Amino acid sequence: MIDLKTDLLLPSPETYALASEILEKGGLVAFPTETVYGLGANALDSEAVLSVFAAKGRPADNPLIVHIHDQSQLEPLCDLPDGAQALMDKFWPGPLTILCPKKPAIPDTVTAGLPTVAVRMPSHPVARALLQACSLPIAAPSANSSGRPSPTTAAHVMEDMNTKIPLIIDGGMCDVGVESTVLDLCHGAPVVLRPGGITPGMISSVLGCEVQVAGSVLRPLRENETALSPGMRYKHYAPHAVVTLVEGPEERVVPLLRMLYAQQEAEGVKSCVLCFSEHVKELADCHPHDIGSSSDPSEIAHRLFDILRRLDEENMEAVFSEVIPPEGVGLAVMNRLGRAAAFRTIQA
Repeated sequence: MIDLKTDLLLPSPETYALASEILEKGGLVAFPTETVYGLGANALDSEAVLSVFAAKGRPADNPLIVHIHDQSQLEPLCDLPDGAQALMDKFWPGPLTILCPKKPAIPDTVTAGLPTVAVRMPSHPVARALLQACSLPIAAPSANSSGRPSPTTAAHVMEDMNTKIPLIIDGGMCDVGVESTVLDLCHGAPVVLRPGGITPGMISSVLGCEVQVAGSVLRPLRENETALSPGMRYKHYAPHAVVTLVEGPEERVVPLLRMLYAQQEAEGVKSCVLCFSEHVKELADCHPHDIGSSSDPSEIAHRLFDILRRLDEENMEAVFSEVIPPEGVGLAVMNRLGRAAAFRTIQA
């Protein structure tokens, strides 16, 4: 890949015009959404989509999400399964991605050869302004090197994409902090393939039926299972350090975190703990990183990827993390933490 000059620009009509020109010519643009920063290409241009995989080092069997500005853009792209319209009316624009039967206009490179395409309408004003300016559906995974923690600031994107893409639009820090919920409505009962800010309970309240959660959300995908959504098959969200989750009653978890930290430090391994705000003082001598209050999963989700990237800046080698119940937004947090740890867990 030829090195490019990567411009970092603030949102403006001129920036959107430049970004539109780049996208129309088959180039890539990184831009903020309410979830994480995306690495966008014209979703109708197969060659442009291939360059997304090249820039990220992303396996080609990992499908992409197509972002739109208006529901009218869906007609040439996909059919709508039962229940999709009600969910779009309730949650769009917003962090919900819906799996739909694709039409021929969508290249197989976008869907990893699958007959379905994942679509969503972001709510971030910069993403919406860009999508409106270019009038194209944009295929966009997170704007990071494959496997690394997703970027929630433009600086994170620059760390991974400098010299690989021509433009990053700096829209500040993302609000949600974890990627969108991905929902499959194409294979019977509604199934959450990747949890996010829109929870199974919120979806169920609209559809009036039970919403299932894919088994691979909290475990590795098995060899015979198909990755219908981004974030299902490969190691994701991981810092360079070895991450281990510590589960169990609070009165046993905190002492175990102290012991694990002390063991690693005694062996000369640079270590830290990820802990709730309530335990920072108790773990003050264990290089604690405050992930937020155990009573506020949304705040933990907002902070998580920034903290995981900070571990690399600090050259951490071993990390031990508290966990939260996989309920509501906590399900999204535990999906990301689990994959960052390759589901490595110790019971207290």
